[in-house]
Amino acid sequence: MKRNIHVEELRAAPVSEMEVELVERKGKGHPDTVIDGCAEAVSRALSQYYLEHYGRVLHHNVDKGLLVGGRSAPRFGGGEVLEPIYIMVAGRAFTYVPYRERIEPVPIGTITLNSIRGFLAETFRYLDPVKHVVVDYKIRQGSLDLISLFDRGGEVPVANDTSIGVGFAPFTDSERLVLEVERYLNSPRLKSDLPEVGEDIKVLALRHGRRVSLTIAAAMISHLVHDASHYINVREEVESRVRDLAAKLTDLEVDVVVNAADDPSKGVYYLTVTGTSAEAGDDGNTGRGNRPNGLITPMRQYSVEAVAGKNPINHTGKLFNIAAQRMADRVIKEVRGVREVYIRLLSKIGSPIDHPEVASAALVLEPGYTLKRVEGDVMGVIDEELQHITDLTPEILSGRLGVII
Repeated sequence: MKRNIHVEELRAAPVSEMEVELVERKGKGHPDTVIDGCAEAVSRALSQYYLEHYGRVLHHNVDKGLLVGGRSAPRFGGGEVLEPIYIMVAGRAFTYVPYRERIEPVPIGTITLNSIRGFLAETFRYLDPVKHVVVDYKIRQGSLDLISLFDRGGEVPVANDTSIGVGFAPFTDSERLVLEVERYLNSPRLKSDLPEVGEDIKVLALRHGRRVSLTIAAAMISHLVHDASHYINVREEVESRVRDLAAKLTDLEVDVVVNAADDPSKGVYYLTVTGTSAEAGDDGNTGRGNRPNGLITPMRQYSVEAVAGKNPINHTGKLFNIAAQRMADRVIKEVRGVREVYIRLLSKIGSPIDHPEVASAALVLEPGYTLKRVEGDVMGVIDEELQHITDLTPEILSGRLGVII
């Protein structure tokens, strides 16, 4: 069956040439990123349990999550969490399995609690997954129609939803800057040099012409910060290091402001006990954070689908967003004459995932190139990636392909 692949020229200026550009990234300790990570951790743990006990991944989607912030009292040199963070993951899964002429219960509770606490322990240095967090779940048996879709098909699964996946390439200087700044501020090197900096980092860039204003929110660990002078020294050191990094990444002029809401005259500083704003009232919701490429890019085409927690076998809300980004990256790398590309994939519930309803590419071309000249090569990349779309599943399950970047 021939795939429905469509290629068109996008007659627009690339984002890098727009006068104004906005980019955001929520770091690994931000409440929205944390709840995404919890949902994905549960999905991976369920998948591994099903594989170990039944030889294959069974149907599940645990892509609904809520993080309700707690209450804390940080202070220079100390502080405590007064009311714990509340985390809830909800969805559908095989909670019992017909196996060898009996019905076997799946320990959903144990799997969920252990996977979330394990994820939190890997993410934070000073957040206790038991003491500082209440973990809850509402995971019920899946509906018969979606279970049926999951089991239908041969070597290629059929889509269990009608979903849109979008990817684009290449990143602009502003996008690369935002991504790399957050990664640096949450890197082992930075934490070794400046342990006072917590994991809840948010970076937002406004580019106006060739000038970028970087606004960074960086939670500080209260018991490691002795006083206001110490706090200000750390904040200024973060600003200095980010400026140095920016100079290596881009020729754009970059201004940096860290913790703009600080008000020393009123004793207001961004202090946290655990390293995340979730301890003191900031909440999180699955799908509200970074897209699968690690960024929030309102200047771009992208899908609002929540990727985390969806099963990695046939949920195109997950697979198509990852596949679209891979296609876009390959087009830029391999097809000469393409300056910017957007890949849009639409699945049709019940159809094989390697044959989307449409696989559409929109291209901004380099001067002197025509659509006719590049169309065949772009279609070839898309077709090849769709042929191998089931290869994404083992990469996700093994952790080689991170869904939460």
